[in-house]
Amino acid sequence: MKLAVVGGGSTYTPELIDGFARLRGTLPISELVLTDPHEERLELVGGLARRIFARQDHPGVIRTTTDLDAAVADADAVLLQLRVGGQAARQQDESWPLECGCVGQETTGAGGLAKALRTVPVVLDIAERVRRANPDAWIIDFTNPVGIVTRALLEEGHKAVGLCNVAIGLQRKFAGLLGVGPERLRLAHYGLNHLTWEFGVELAPEDGGAGGRDVLPELLAAHGEWLAEDLRLPRPLLDRLGVVPSYYLRYFYSHDAVVRELHDKPSRAAEVAAMEAELLRMYADPELDEKPELLAKRGGAFYSEAAVALAASLLGTQDGGAGVQVVNVRNNGTLPFLPDDAVVEVPAEVSARGVVPLPAPDIDPLYAGLISSVTAYEHLALDAALRGGRDRVFAALLSHPLIGQYDRAETLTDRLLAHNKEHLPWL
Repeated sequence: MKLAVVGGGSTYTPELIDGFARLRGTLPISELVLTDPHEERLELVGGLARRIFARQDHPGVIRTTTDLDAAVADADAVLLQLRVGGQAARQQDESWPLECGCVGQETTGAGGLAKALRTVPVVLDIAERVRRANPDAWIIDFTNPVGIVTRALLEEGHKAVGLCNVAIGLQRKFAGLLGVGPERLRLAHYGLNHLTWEFGVELAPEDGGAGGRDVLPELLAAHGEWLAEDLRLPRPLLDRLGVVPSYYLRYFYSHDAVVRELHDKPSRAAEVAAMEAELLRMYADPELDEKPELLAKRGGAFYSEAAVALAASLLGTQDGGAGVQVVNVRNNGTLPFLPDDAVVEVPAEVSARGVVPLPAPDIDPLYAGLISSVTAYEHLALDAALRGGRDRVFAALLSHPLIGQYDRAETLTDRLLAHNKEHLPWL
């Protein structure tokens, strides 16, 4: 089995490699190709990747190349984890929206739109090259904004599914609080990428039999304070909602407070850039043969477990089989208040036959309204990414629930275009 990782020079990659090494029985990789245009970073990461495989006696071969076409040729699955413009572009995405009184964040609001505009054309070019090389290969997208990027891939007819680590991260946290194995928990996780809520947490019986029960009320009652602190949302809000929002909901539920907070501290981009520099220094050490603890602070926790489980189910490997996983997939009536071509983040049955979303519970208008609003924005954002034009960028910004004011949308449009000229050929 051959897998390719586009963006293999990312400092995230050793997290992925560690999962491939530990879970080789689930996903038996014979060849893994890391590809990235940044050759120096690629070689540092590739060297550590080989040492991780060697330490854990993984028989697979790891290759590195800057040649994308060679990397994806004959691949059974291609994982996308790229960042167009690097951390410098992220720094901008977090800065100029803040100057206009809006959250500066790389996947939400105006910064998220900028990232989508830069990213979608690049990803579609990569996907087309994958299709030419091997039309049967699965594309697993971990590139943000995952919902918009996955929708772009699916609308172009690619064999693609989107992946995010928010759901698996919450599952592991809940399991730790309850003192049970994470495999016993199934989340009623519904919404859009970075706009989801846990509407239920089903705990399966210890013997693996049928008849699980919803333990979400118990979690909130016993651990509400810890959850609120972890999500950086007020405990009374969780009590009133009776659900667990994803961390990203704080940008909606506490927008103005977050803006004030971001004004008073270094940007996340600056923190990550410093962390990446230290990680790359560590990766250069020929004695390092495991992922360093610092990587956990970089983000992407449990990404490797989610990616391995998803790839194993899609490829039908011996120990993978079918399973229920939270993925980004075409709506097709799953959330009936959304159009079929929207991309939703929901539990789905994943197998070599494809990805089939599970039936969703009734979603209260309190959540359905926000989901619908952001879905409309994502439709306009994708239109702007595909066809360009100032008016389309403005329309997407005006529609976003965190913006929604004419003068602010005008200013943000001008700032976005000024900061992204080198990445938007239509300018």
